[in-house]
Amino acid sequence: MGLTRPVGPQPKLQQQVVICASLFFLITACSENTTPPQLEAFAYPTTAEQCLSGSRSGAAGATDGKVSAAGIKYMVRTPSNYNATFTHPLLMVYAPAGMSRWASERLTGLTTEATRTGFVVVYADHKQLNIETVEQLGKIPELVAKEWCIDEKRVYATGHSDGGTASLALAVLDKTRQIPAAIAPSAAGWRGKDLEEFQCPAPIPVMILHGKNDALFPGWGAQTSAWWAKCHGCDVTKTKTVDGGCRVYQGCASGGATVYCEGSGGHRDWPTLNRVMLEFFAHPEKFL
Repeated sequence: MGLTRPVGPQPKLQQQVVICASLFFLITACSENTTPPQLEAFAYPTTAEQCLSGSRSGAAGATDGKVSAAGIKYMVRTPSNYNATFTHPLLMVYAPAGMSRWASERLTGLTTEATRTGFVVVYADHKQLNIETVEQLGKIPELVAKEWCIDEKRVYATGHSDGGTASLALAVLDKTRQIPAAIAPSAAGWRGKDLEEFQCPAPIPVMILHGKNDALFPGWGAQTSAWWAKCHGCDVTKTKTVDGGCRVYQGCASGGATVYCEGSGGHRDWPTLNRVMLEFFAHPEKFL
């Protein structure tokens, strides 16, 4: 199955998108636990860009029951001491095949650390992937920014399996590439030759996460990180190792930090690199 639809000159993406990547995802999706994890307080700075007082109606804490115009359900998590006048970075987390927003939250475990570091976090339900779906997923940040105080220049995208595929697609499709400020796809269903059908976008920080023992998409993370490194003008022969065993390409263009993190897990495993990922989103210049 490809992530395709007839769209004039839009290049055709030949990918291996698996609707239900594993029995693990299906079992998880069938047993929902809608209790949110711990939301943490954020140490707000005294000066920052702000939204006008009273201009955003979004509530502090955990909000569920939101639905996009395309019918995609999503939920919002804020710092426990959410300040409705402070412009927050937004972390979009897209779900694996067959997973709901709640199951994706439990799999990634991002909520507590992300709210502690000042992110508003949004989890969206999975929807069968094609180009139209990616474009629909890309509209959710705009909807969130109408209710919560969000810096739309600091929208970050991650997700696992199909969620990783979607977050990577946002950064290369013509209609969505301007949305994410950085991406960190995990176990994405992209190969290097899939990306070769696209022109390089403007430099964007990219952290590719992939399991060494991913039998479903074997070696694909190494391929996609190499494509991004080439797009960003990096020296593809030189990397340095940073926290979590991630390898940072050297000599990349300004704004084009490119990192490959290869864990020991298989396709079902979310990497234990949340702190590194959030630091990458907040300070990509440290990874050049």
